[in-house]
Amino acid sequence: MSTHSPARGPGGRRMDNKFVKRRQRGLAVLVASLILIIGAVIYIGMQISGSGSSGSTNSADFEGTGNGVDQLVEIPEGSAVSLLGPELEERGIVKTDGAFQTAAANNPDAAAIQPGIYRLQEEMSASAAVQALLDPANRVEMLDIHGGSTLLDVRVVGGQTRPGVYSQISAVTCTEGSENCITAQQLEQVGASADLEALGVPEWAREAVAARGNDPKRLEGLIAPGQYVVNPAHDAEGILTGLITRSANQFNETGIVDRAGAIGLTPYELLTAASLVEREAPAGEFDKVARVILNRLEEPMRLEFDSTVNYGLEDVEVATTDEDRANVTPWNTYATDGLPETPIAAASIEAIEAMEHPAEGNWLFFVTVDQDGTTVFNDTFEQHLEDVQQALESGVLDTNR
Repeated sequence: MSTHSPARGPGGRRMDNKFVKRRQRGLAVLVASLILIIGAVIYIGMQISGSGSSGSTNSADFEGTGNGVDQLVEIPEGSAVSLLGPELEERGIVKTDGAFQTAAANNPDAAAIQPGIYRLQEEMSASAAVQALLDPANRVEMLDIHGGSTLLDVRVVGGQTRPGVYSQISAVTCTEGSENCITAQQLEQVGASADLEALGVPEWAREAVAARGNDPKRLEGLIAPGQYVVNPAHDAEGILTGLITRSANQFNETGIVDRAGAIGLTPYELLTAASLVEREAPAGEFDKVARVILNRLEEPMRLEFDSTVNYGLEDVEVATTDEDRANVTPWNTYATDGLPETPIAAASIEAIEAMEHPAEGNWLFFVTVDQDGTTVFNDTFEQHLEDVQQALESGVLDTNR
């Protein structure tokens, strides 16, 4: 039996305990809601009044598209745009990393932002910064080096000039509005004289490269084909160091040191042979041309590649003359035994791997016999002469001299 009297409401009406508890809970919720509303009003008022910011309506973000002061920012290869936030905050490009992360998350196109170097401005709103990274006009041009490229320009018979790597680097740094235009001549000078270790030349190549003295082409083959981000704020030595270091890492990742030993070459010789593959072999035939090189070296017989003749000439074309082939240079494999003294072009990783894993075969000769690029391999000189005649008849070996 209960020892207390039931609660009574106004007018003496009896009140149930459950009703009392519901009423108490309702009051508690009302008080809590009022506290939250008051806090939100105070917070919004502080933001509108600019509390904690410099002329911004949001303490966590800037307004507008920047203050006109340009900054270069890099999204490295293999990185993500979200990792850029802390740097942007530290450099005053965006107000906070949090605002940048929110803006990136709210922009459905942000995932499409590519690695590269971009021109942004200080004091941009986070959304403006994300939008600027999506605008191709703000992206510094990428350096695109193709397999078979040479450091210096090549004049092709017929009036064309094939830009060399140094000219390509200059082109991506000397854009409109650039304040740090690096000329091809500056790059040649650095390439010919800078300390090889400081440039990132791999240890296995330094002795051979140093033997070239101050030759502006001594770094030939040490910059691998590919697309590169080049920071236009760097000087000539800084740019070359970045390219050579990244390339050396690519070469080493193929196992070039061990694989060179397995086929009886030094790593630098393997790189040199790979440059011949790059210049001589059509797509899909790299490993066969690699085998021809190794078979000829083992015979031994001279390689007799026209590409090595052309490397020492001022004007080049597919067909070479008897006089050209008789001219003794450090590269001409008609006039001297063995491999050229240096690579003759940039060798792709595919060409390097072809030398590391050549096809099986007894071939000693090959020639492209038609305009479609059909290449024929054989192991007898008699058959090779017949193939050369077919090439002549198809116009592959025509000369413009």
